[in-house]
Amino acid sequence: MPKIFEHIRNQPRMLLPLLPLIVFLIPLVWLYFLDATSFESMWKGRTFELFFVWLIGLELILGWENFKDTKLVKTLSPRVILLSLIMILPTIYVWVSYYLDLNNVITNWALANNMQGDWASAMPMSIEYLVFAAFFAAIAFLMFGKKGLINYAIPLSFMVMVGGIYAIDNMYPYGQFTLFQAFVPTTASIASIIFNLMGYSTILTSSTDSLHGTMPILTVSGPMGTTQLGIAWPCAGIESFLIYTVVILLFLKRMPISWKAKIGCFIIGAVVTYFINIFRIITIFMISMQYGVTSPNVDLFHKYYGPLYSIIWIIVYPLLIFSVKNLGHMYKNRKYAKSINSQK
Repeated sequence: MPKIFEHIRNQPRMLLPLLPLIVFLIPLVWLYFLDATSFESMWKGRTFELFFVWLIGLELILGWENFKDTKLVKTLSPRVILLSLIMILPTIYVWVSYYLDLNNVITNWALANNMQGDWASAMPMSIEYLVFAAFFAAIAFLMFGKKGLINYAIPLSFMVMVGGIYAIDNMYPYGQFTLFQAFVPTTASIASIIFNLMGYSTILTSSTDSLHGTMPILTVSGPMGTTQLGIAWPCAGIESFLIYTVVILLFLKRMPISWKAKIGCFIIGAVVTYFINIFRIITIFMISMQYGVTSPNVDLFHKYYGPLYSIIWIIVYPLLIFSVKNLGHMYKNRKYAKSINSQK
């Protein structure tokens, strides 16, 4: 880090890699003043956009050398002019969304295409994620070329995944999206087994109808009462597993370790992610038994704390891999230095 600041002092052009970070901080701050409550929810909220900005910053910190060479050679070149225009588009998009009723236009379009009320009203958020991802991809490409897309692949893929998952859930709510819902019964069965080991009694059935699709129905009874909930793929954390897969594969692709180590790292992280999602289901049942299925406590956990469990792990895990690799490298260097000293 000290070298970064030294380069910035000596070469103002070194500030250029910070532009993608600044470009999205400005509209996010404005969005916070327009709708602060949207940042209080991870599921169909803007908390993931804060993680997006954090991931951009993390890429800059961990790979600053990758961003020192830009394609911006001439001050008034077509590339610079186009980049300048695109850089203001995220802020303009916020203005158009709120002051020219773009959000209402998107919602009305969703309603006209047979999306239900709550899901139709959530469609503007899905589009916002995808639009921001498109702007970010254009900025990264114009500034750094293909290397920009490669070096920023994790935050870019993160935004595309979140926006895409939100859109899928809006178009196919509950358990209607069978590709994702197919993984839920196994997760529900393991959650049921864990509840039984904890001393609770459970009944696991299945329900199918035109509105909800096919969903496992888990009934859990214990000292605090009985709770029955249908489990759809968002509740089972399928979205977090998809995000994990994309993020960790992109991260491991860039890590200078053996392919066996990469496979091991992926499997370990995948197992932890899967059981975090099971813990997420168990927790929401416990909260439901204590406070009631329709309580604000359940809603808060479902929209914020539940997804937060997985996302924190997905963000922390690459840092753990990076730290362990560095510690291993330091250990080898010290061991090598001791062997050289012992030979003298």
